[in-house]
Amino acid sequence: MVRRSQSSNPRSVVVLTSGTDWGTRAAVQRRSSGAESPIPKRQPAKIKALQQTIGVAGSAIKRKRWHEARYALSRARALTNALPTNVAVQEREKLSALRKKYAARNTPAARSVKQAQATPAGRAGGKKPTPKKSTAKNAVQKPKPAPIRDLGDRFIDRAALGYAPAGKTNGP
Repeated sequence: MVRRSQSSNPRSVVVLTSGTDWGTRAAVQRRSSGAESPIPKRQPAKIKALQQTIGVAGSAIKRKRWHEARYALSRARALTNALPTNVAVQEREKLSALRKKYAARNTPAARSVKQAQATPAGRAGGKKPTPKKSTAKNAVQKPKPAPIRDLGDRFIDRAALGYAPAGKTNGP
C-alpha cells in the first residue's frame, strides 16, 4: 500500500492505493525542463555548470536528440539568468548559436540537407536521376509590403506647438 496524501492536515483524506494508478498519475504530471534542476551557489561553479550544459546541448543537437537538447537549453538559460550579463560572454554566444541550430531543426532547409544525406553518393547503376524543379523558391516568398495610407493634405499648427509666433501660422 502506498500513502498518497502528503498533507500535514490531519483531516485531509488519505487514499491508500496498491500502485495500480501510477501510470495515469504519471501521465498527468508536467514534463520537466532543465530550469528546475539545482543551480550552484558560487559564480565559478555556475560558469562550469554552464559550460558542461552547453557541451551536452551541442552533442544532443548533433545526434538529433531533440528532447535532451531542449532540456539542456532550458537548463543553460536558467544558468545564464543566474549570472551577471558581463560574465561568460563566450558561453552566451555559443548558447545563442546552439539555440539557432535547435530552432532550425524542422525548417525546409534542414529537411533538404537530411534528404541529401539519405541518398547515397555513388550509385551502382549508370543512370542519373532527372533533376526536379526547384521548390525552394516557392517555399521562401517575400511578404508583400503593407499599403501606404494616404493621409491627405494635413498641416501642422506650429504656433499651437510653440515653434512659431501666434500671428504666423502654416496652413490654408
